[in-house]
Amino acid sequence: MSEYVIIVAGGKGLRMGGEIPKQFIAVNGLPVLMRTMLRFREYSDSLQIILVLPRDHQEYWLSLCRQYQFGLSYQLADGGSTRFHSVQNGLALIPDTAQGVVGVHDGVRPFVSVEVIRRCYDMARTAQAVIPVTPVVETLRHVEGPQSHTVPRSEYCLVQTPQVFDIQLLKAANRQPYSDAFTDDASVVEAYGHAITLVEGNRENIKLTTPLDLAVARTMLNSEL
Repeated sequence: MSEYVIIVAGGKGLRMGGEIPKQFIAVNGLPVLMRTMLRFREYSDSLQIILVLPRDHQEYWLSLCRQYQFGLSYQLADGGSTRFHSVQNGLALIPDTAQGVVGVHDGVRPFVSVEVIRRCYDMARTAQAVIPVTPVVETLRHVEGPQSHTVPRSEYCLVQTPQVFDIQLLKAANRQPYSDAFTDDASVVEAYGHAITLVEGNRENIKLTTPLDLAVARTMLNSEL
């Protein structure tokens, strides 16, 4: 049974307020994207890594690899116009006859724990479609125009990645025509008619999107020293 991960890193980082895409920003001496890839290699030496990057980011990425002497083995795919199309491009590098599981992970989530990765991959071998989640701890209000009301937070959860699927299931689901309803990979699989299994994520698995997120990331890394 083969194991793959498609790491999608197509963000422009506009909310970071800088010119460098957020996945390339160095945090405590190493670019975010490299930290993310190393976490998956920590999970498994045999995991096959597919990195999806916009074509106009690839030369810069390769220069960073040379600068940091980053020799991790991976395949490179071109980013698409949407996440759905980027994942399609990554899936195209997996043989159509492959049997096993494939995860899809955000390139700017370097703090997913190895335990969560293992939990998702182990469960996906039988459940076929698995996503990690964490509880909502804040009060939620549903907004409808000028009106709003509180909703029970116990009925909601926060979705993380990696979202892990049977390879053949995800390939089939990604042959569907694109829809604006495809907000993540799980929504693509649900639209194809397959149920999603939830597993426990880790709260540290934040998506680095804003300058505050970077400050939190640096603090987390300092605490590990």
